[in-house]
Amino acid sequence: MTSSPLSPSRHVVLVTGMSGAGKTTVLKAFEDLGFEALDNVPLSLLPNIVAPPSDVFSDTTQAPRPIAVGVDIRTRDFAADTFIRQWRVLCAQPGVQVKVLFVNCGDEELVRRYTETRHRHPLAIDLPVLDGIRLERGLISPLLDITDIHLDTTGDTPYDVKSFLDHAFGDEHTDAGMAIFVTSFSFRKGLPRDADLVFDVRFLRNPHYDPHLKPLTGLDPGVQAYIEDDTEFAGFFANLSALLEPMVTRFETEGKSYLTIAVGCTGGKHRSVFVAEKLAAWLGTHHNRIRLAHRDMPTDAQAHVGPEQKPEQQQGNGKTS
Repeated sequence: MTSSPLSPSRHVVLVTGMSGAGKTTVLKAFEDLGFEALDNVPLSLLPNIVAPPSDVFSDTTQAPRPIAVGVDIRTRDFAADTFIRQWRVLCAQPGVQVKVLFVNCGDEELVRRYTETRHRHPLAIDLPVLDGIRLERGLISPLLDITDIHLDTTGDTPYDVKSFLDHAFGDEHTDAGMAIFVTSFSFRKGLPRDADLVFDVRFLRNPHYDPHLKPLTGLDPGVQAYIEDDTEFAGFFANLSALLEPMVTRFETEGKSYLTIAVGCTGGKHRSVFVAEKLAAWLGTHHNRIRLAHRDMPTDAQAHVGPEQKPEQQQGNGKTS
């Protein structure tokens, strides 16, 4: 018995990615969100495991419990082409909505994690850890083509991971709309790996060269006023919002569940912080699910935050690396 068009859909998240990147933490976070979480399920069993209840005693008016399934190179019969083939089978099942979450991490941090825990990489039994990591990247790289959400855990704590998943999947069984994550960052420390859109604001006047503003951040009203006094700022922000408005709407219409917008400046402390704040506030007037983080803003910087209510905010390490 297949689900009728009016039956609630089962939401399925296939969790894959690099060994050591934190899939166990991810699955535990999914459990805390009310998902049924399974790990190392053989690919051949996926269609039967994730199918919505079909017996006559099932309550077809209740949405089936969402399920998160961990699948990686440790899984029996794992191969990228087999994974993609089974993903297509799941996508074709009536009453099933499938997303692929790819959990990633930088090579240097993966090596550090394996060294600290003294665990062996599953592909590097008789090889250096880095060789196993590089081999795994090559084997699973085709999965990036079908990935819906990319989570880079480089530098993240378990709390960061849980916060990301809570924002991205906490309303998985509802029609809450696309989640939007806005982060500031420093170009010196590299681009956020999972950014969908990146904006460079290094052309704006820099408070770093004002001795009174240098120790402050883009959260300080004095810094904000200094940047807004730039004759180019008003036109820039008007053009930025005009560009993003149709793009964000179209992303949501096309079914994208999570959008990451990154705003960068030289140090990630002044200009990018203020623009990210202003952008998140503007997006919040049109969308409900906005999360804001300042990846590289020093946590010990002097800052005076105004009394106005801001989007859900994290300082320092957000979900990005």
